Amino acid sequence: MVRLDLGDVLLRRMQEKDIEAVKALIKEGCEGTENRLILYLLTRPLALLMLAILSSILRCVLHSFILALVSPVFIFIIYLKLTIPRSVGILGSSRPYWDYMGSSYQADTEPDLPNPHSGRARLEKTRRRKKPKEKDKTHEREQVDEDELKERAKVAGEVWVADSDGEVMGCVARDGWSRDGVCRICRLVVQSWYRREGLGRLLVQGLESRTKQGGIQRVYAHVPIPSKVGEAFFRRLGYRLQGETEGTTGEEEEEDDYEEPEKGWLGFPLTKVFVKDL
Repeated sequence: MVRLDLGDVLLRRMQEKDIEAVKALIKEGCEGTENRLILYLLTRPLALLMLAILSSILRCVLHSFILALVSPVFIFIIYLKLTIPRSVGILGSSRPYWDYMGSSYQADTEPDLPNPHSGRARLEKTRRRKKPKEKDKTHEREQVDEDELKERAKVAGEVWVADSDGEVMGCVARDGWSRDGVCRICRLVVQSWYRREGLGRLLVQGLESRTKQGGIQRVYAHVPIPSKVGEAFFRRLGYRLQGETEGTTGEEEEEDDYEEPEKGWLGFPLTKVFVKDL
């Protein structure tokens, strides 16, 4: 496999033409995460107790031990399959079209994220590539009201993509519901062909640089509980688990700085919150 040259990567805002590619990228990145979350929830003591109670009740009604045992688990899995993508922002596989549409609003006017690997040749290539964008934006304005797009953009947040010669290789998203003074990373996905090449690190550090320029001093990242790879990745970038202070666990964050993790069925936490002060 040819090694990726990070100097040829352009970190830019997602455009309307990138929406389907970003959706496919997020879906690829979420493969397996949803099933690991379901397995995690199924094995919680409270969930096991409730499933056992429900099975005992059904045993008296159905007069079948196998059916009474399997039915609650099957119903529980179907319920989680329908609700997890909507409740866990980091998965994002069910975000509606308009949400991505809103995130692509004003993409042409946003400056690119800083890439320390880029050279002058890359800057010239970027200028040449930006010329046809005005046509796409004009076409978008004819279809969707500008005020409506502004409102959608507030909800959708910002999606940035790693582009090399027109190919979307990865994306990182900033949640539109972040509190004032903080930035929340809700998605980070890299195409399987380009993993372990430093692309994920480049996306996160580029977003950090931009948010720091805007006066934001703290970044939060929500990582699904079963994702040990995600935890190790953010720790290598200088993030710490919420509640850890200088390597010591057990100390609570100040109330105003506390970021609530995503929760699922019966209030079980689905994500771990990592934080970094810029």
